Amino acid sequence: MGGTAGRAHGPYTLYDLDAMPEEGRRYELADGWLNELPGDLWHDHAAETLKTILKDAARQADADVHVAGAPQDVTTPAGVRKPDVFAVARDVARAALERQTRTYYGPDLMLVAEVVTPRTVNEQIDRVRKVEEYAATGIPHYWIIDLEPRPSITMLELAGGRYEVAGKARSGETVTLDAPFPIRFDPVRLSEMD
Repeated sequence: MGGTAGRAHGPYTLYDLDAMPEEGRRYELADGWLNELPGDLWHDHAAETLKTILKDAARQADADVHVAGAPQDVTTPAGVRKPDVFAVARDVARAALERQTRTYYGPDLMLVAEVVTPRTVNEQIDRVRKVEEYAATGIPHYWIIDLEPRPSITMLELAGGRYEVAGKARSGETVTLDAPFPIRFDPVRLSEMD
């Protein structure tokens, strides 16, 4: 791992994460280890489409919400994660901008969504590790998005410090939610190209 300031084999720190060269790769830091995030056309397209869907829903609901995603960071008990998509109150986003920071603290987030890249180590991280970390951080809503064989969403909601499945939707079904703000869409949109 080039650019890790004398630590060729870890453990790594936030300073090492910040020193990683900008080569189009993204990394998370968890328990002292850097994890390269996958990215491919379908994954990145689905994340961008979901951001647009959530931004439009927030605007229509006149919700005081800012929707963003990687490369911005979220702190968790394990370290630093870079969710594909997340939502925070607009005043929280404004304060981050004023402080010129790219890091959000877990309790500030309303919603986090991860697009699963199947058959990678990141699939296990999204389905297991992040479920535990995001719950421990206190993020009320966590969505896990699967693109194969057709887009589907598993919506988790925090209850008693743990996530419970609040709903699932497959392509052809409509996600209809009131929280964290009114949202309505068909997951098939995550795989549609303009």
